[in-house]
Amino acid sequence: MNHLEPPPDILRQRSFPIGEPSEIAAARRAGNELARRIGFDDVRAGQLAILISEAATNIVKHARRGEILLRKVLRGGTSGVEVLAIDSGPGIGNVRQHMQDGHSTTGTYGVGLGAMRRLSQEFDLYTAPGKGTLLMMVVWGPHASSAIPPSPNWQIGAVCLPLASEQVCGDAWNVVCEGHELSLMVADGLGHGPLAARASETASALLENSTPGLPPLPAPFIELAHGALRATRGAALAVAHIDSARRELRYCGVGNIAACAFDAHQRRHLLSHNGIVGSNLRKLQEFRHPWQPGTTLIMHSDGLHTRWDLEQYPGLAQCHPSLVAAALYRDFARGRDDVTVVVLREHEEHRHAGAERNDTP
Repeated sequence: MNHLEPPPDILRQRSFPIGEPSEIAAARRAGNELARRIGFDDVRAGQLAILISEAATNIVKHARRGEILLRKVLRGGTSGVEVLAIDSGPGIGNVRQHMQDGHSTTGTYGVGLGAMRRLSQEFDLYTAPGKGTLLMMVVWGPHASSAIPPSPNWQIGAVCLPLASEQVCGDAWNVVCEGHELSLMVADGLGHGPLAARASETASALLENSTPGLPPLPAPFIELAHGALRATRGAALAVAHIDSARRELRYCGVGNIAACAFDAHQRRHLLSHNGIVGSNLRKLQEFRHPWQPGTTLIMHSDGLHTRWDLEQYPGLAQCHPSLVAAALYRDFARGRDDVTVVVLREHEEHRHAGAERNDTP
């Protein structure tokens, strides 16, 4: 793929508003098309269709309105589809009861959250009174029929969506990892639409094509990207590099990309300098911070307000990063810009109150 062109729709996350039966059907059709293009067999495609339909139906019944987000995911060369169901409804009062097959507070038939958990190869749920419900499910492709690819050392969740009036997102993110090292990039192309996407995707492709086995360091990569983006509008760009063996986080940012790393003891904001990569690169400065087990890194574009606080959501910080990203998007997206939020954590198994997990190794 020419790195100067926006990627095809199959690589982009898509959002489907849910509030009536016709919108449920639209989300299901989009899931079927994504499954077909990825190469799902009939069994996997059918599982995906059921999960989308049931999650969306639950939104209509219990929260009236919400969203279904779909995106392609990769692990070990195997493709899958992640489904995020997001609503701001009353929440689920008794998660364990709702995990029973056929349980429905409206008295109508439903496969239940328990069956949805079994149909998906990865599952996590966050709900709390007055905090709505967030549901993550992943269906892996046919090559994972006997065994899902091994869980990576890292867990990553993301929401990356365009301004409502645009077809193409001007933001992009990407990650490359090798062993105990990882580099994560978030880019926000100047403006909106295809020309903004051209800038951000150029940076994304540059990261993708970095030297195999050597995730790039932040400052040298941004300097390289500055030259590559000169033929574009330019972008705000930030890169984090984590070396878990050395327990070190290195970070460099230019423009309005916000980032913070937090653990049980502190929340550390990571500094980005003013400028535009590809146009006006005023200053590059790389910062080093300790990276401890259990640390979570959040990076986002300026399409998300910075005044969020995960302490408002008891238990959410222990959920899969996809649910953390979904909560921040739902409650803090500005609504007048492209929005990207990426959440990264070293892989650890958690079981916690208010959430259910079915990560099969």
